Amino acid sequence: MQDIEDTTGTTVVTGSTETESGGKNAGEGTGSKLWHIILIALIAIAFTAAFLTFYGELNRVIWLDNEFVKANRWTIPVGVLLFSLAVGLCQKYLHAPNVINGSFVESLKGEGEEVDYRTFPGAFLSSIFSLLSGASIGPEGTIAVLVGDIACYTREKLKIAVHSASDSLGFDVAGMASAFNGIVGNVLFTGIFATEFQVGGKKHALRFLTWNLLAGAIGYMFYVALGLPAFAQSISFASIGDLYLVYIFYAFILGVFGALLAVFMGISMKGAGKLMDRVFGDKVVLRTLGAGVVVAVVCYFIPEVMFSGEAQIHTLIDNSVQVGAAMLLLYAVLKILLLAISFKGGYIGGPIFPILFSSTMIGLALSLIFPAVPVSILVLCIEVAAITLALGAPLTSILLVAVVGSADPHMLALLVLSAVTAMILAQALKQAREKRSAGRGEITE
Repeated sequence: MQDIEDTTGTTVVTGSTETESGGKNAGEGTGSKLWHIILIALIAIAFTAAFLTFYGELNRVIWLDNEFVKANRWTIPVGVLLFSLAVGLCQKYLHAPNVINGSFVESLKGEGEEVDYRTFPGAFLSSIFSLLSGASIGPEGTIAVLVGDIACYTREKLKIAVHSASDSLGFDVAGMASAFNGIVGNVLFTGIFATEFQVGGKKHALRFLTWNLLAGAIGYMFYVALGLPAFAQSISFASIGDLYLVYIFYAFILGVFGALLAVFMGISMKGAGKLMDRVFGDKVVLRTLGAGVVVAVVCYFIPEVMFSGEAQIHTLIDNSVQVGAAMLLLYAVLKILLLAISFKGGYIGGPIFPILFSSTMIGLALSLIFPAVPVSILVLCIEVAAITLALGAPLTSILLVAVVGSADPHMLALLVLSAVTAMILAQALKQAREKRSAGRGEITE
């Protein structure tokens, strides 16, 4: 029987069939209703705020404001290895999930492994240890995993959508919308993200979008009311002023730079995965420790590439001239390599801020080489192109970079051009690769 929806997009499910509102069994079923969406939105954002506050305080005490750590650099590799060991133990004995076999997108959708809320204790501890380990990951991936578990638990306890897999998915995505819109600092972010990926398919798109927008608005307003820091305007540059023809040329060129960075990310991910599989296989503790050794060695000599880069990026922006173009490019390369090692090593986290960090370093380096070009164009256009290909979501990426970088309408137009350039280049590379594969196939036949 086809879905029957009221004006709010609510579907009433009874038993194994769905009935019209006002029918005999209306209100008795297990379908998700708007009060369910409001509930999971409040639970998700409250948990997200508490989790990030808790992690932030731990990070401050253990790393950022610890004078002993600042005075003794040897504590960096020791701390990295201890937290990495803890991540591995959580995976082995508490069955914590990971995205070793997943992608950047799956890390944001919480789909690295099948959702099982019974693994929440392990996921929670592994998330905290991963973020404290110094690995090149952002907090958005940990939020996706944990909120996904919480949504699954809430669905089961409230007996929501037991007979409707589509309602279950919509409910879970609403929880993530609340969380992500809060930490990103934009009320539309997850609405566009979920719509772009057609979460749940076209059949339920309008209903899911209604739930997503409602939950996302609740999460955004809750986060703002608490006064917690969001990603919005975290890498803000001066406006470009008027839109000149040469700026359009820059946008196309920088779209190519961003696309090449995304290609490098893909190669790094594939290479790190093969290396980890060959050396460690299914030995999860050794795998995470092995990744921890790499992170520890790199961060001992170059602590600027520790963590997601969210804090370090501002210092480097303010001191880019003193750092120099060569070192900025080195930071960019190391951050991507550490991101790949971190993902394939088993840490729980997200890719957004490491990609923003790396893109920003390249943009700053180019600014030192070409000082006549506005730095906002150099940074933001590379960011949007790289994230577009990494996530496979141009609209989401454009919105994200516009929010994070405080893009004005002229800058937004350039971001669109850079994203389109990256997409065209990626499609051309894909077609060339398919032709080469087809050619080899004809030869071997």
